[in-house]
Amino acid sequence: MNGAEVLDLGRSAIWLTIQLILPVLIVGLVVGVIVGLFQALTQIQEATLVFAPKIIAVFLSLLLFLPFMGALMSGFMKQVAARIAGM
Repeated sequence: MNGAEVLDLGRSAIWLTIQLILPVLIVGLVVGVIVGLFQALTQIQEATLVFAPKIIAVFLSLLLFLPFMGALMSGFMKQVAARIAGM
């Protein structure tokens, strides 16, 4: 394996990581903004109020996106295995 192949594999792994984590991060961000707006509109100054809805939303998004994440990881592993077999 030469340097270009290693860099390509690393780039693919970083892109896979971004694809895996992006849906969960977006859900957490949206829920955080909504709860923050709710707190600002109602003038509730409870710092711990944002954690429970965010944890629940992230957990539900993980359950929802788990098949998608598994398919991405399986495809990446097949790609790596094909590269190893091609050596």
